[in-house]
Amino acid sequence: MGAKIYSIVGLGIFLLLLNACVKDKPDAMPNPNPNYTLSGKVYVVCEGAYGNGNAALGLYIPTKDSFYTDVYRTANAQSLGDVLQSVTRMGNYLLLAVNNSNNITVIADSSSKLMAKIPVPQPRYILPVGNNKAYISSMYSNKLYVLNLAQLAITDTIILPTLNPENMVLYNNTVFCSSWDTLSHNLYQINTNTNALVQTDSVAGFATQELLLDADQKLWVLSGDAPLRKPALLTRIDPDTHTILYTYSFPAAANPIKPAFNPTRDTLYFIEANFSGGAAYNGIFRMGIHDLALPTQPFIPASSFQYFYALGIDALTGNIYVGDPKGFTQKGSISIYNAQGSLLKQFTCGIGPGHFYFD
Repeated sequence: MGAKIYSIVGLGIFLLLLNACVKDKPDAMPNPNPNYTLSGKVYVVCEGAYGNGNAALGLYIPTKDSFYTDVYRTANAQSLGDVLQSVTRMGNYLLLAVNNSNNITVIADSSSKLMAKIPVPQPRYILPVGNNKAYISSMYSNKLYVLNLAQLAITDTIILPTLNPENMVLYNNTVFCSSWDTLSHNLYQINTNTNALVQTDSVAGFATQELLLDADQKLWVLSGDAPLRKPALLTRIDPDTHTILYTYSFPAAANPIKPAFNPTRDTLYFIEANFSGGAAYNGIFRMGIHDLALPTQPFIPASSFQYFYALGIDALTGNIYVGDPKGFTQKGSISIYNAQGSLLKQFTCGIGPGHFYFD
């Protein structure tokens, strides 16, 4: 009996201390409409459960510690659609790639009010390449779509040799585009002045997907598709000479996703997601851009029967944002850590947090 009382008291003290260190949810909001003029906003891109049409665009305002679960629904009194894949700013608009609804939803950055819906088959990512021009990658096709924002219309397409164009990076006047096709180990280069495919480079791994530029202006390529038995690799490339500088091979059981750089772009973070519920290869990992080996221990470990699905780093604060989808069967959660890996706060969000957009 006495041991049980001490245990309860100890637990109570622990919870009080935990609550003092970590804020579980942002402050309550007297007004459902956020102040869009504030800087440092963080949009939470919640995919929703596939086929259910319950995607949500969340908005967290760190300076007010306020989270708005779905600013699109609040502003427009309607659902955003099915599978919100990514968010991109162009001028005074935010462009939302709503993948399974087959459109780019354009909203005003000052109100989240709907301005237009532009039909695009299975859009994934949007890359601005000029004042009113952007490229849009598309799943299941071999095309990039060219958007003219002034006309709110698709004005051209770029045909690629393989399927599933995915992430893109603009380097000088060239766009590097990945191909998340298990038969492809290529990167494609497109001249933004002519929209012409000008060169194809090969990397070691199949199914190229994620592209980033580091502090030395070197290109990092994440390739692989673990569920389809294509091992994951990281390749560092000189985009000027098209030379492979280094290739990092992940263990067969590892499934790295969602790489992101810190504000100085000299440290790479990525998720390793263990969908089977185990602790191995599960959590947030990090490495320096000049490291000669992949990290073996997580910087932020995931718990058993948990995996992370979203990762973003705030360029203003260096804080690390992590999304837990909780199996896409309930509301997800967001955890914010400082650059040293200490947990700052947690709060719930919509279903399936997949990306963050820092504005």
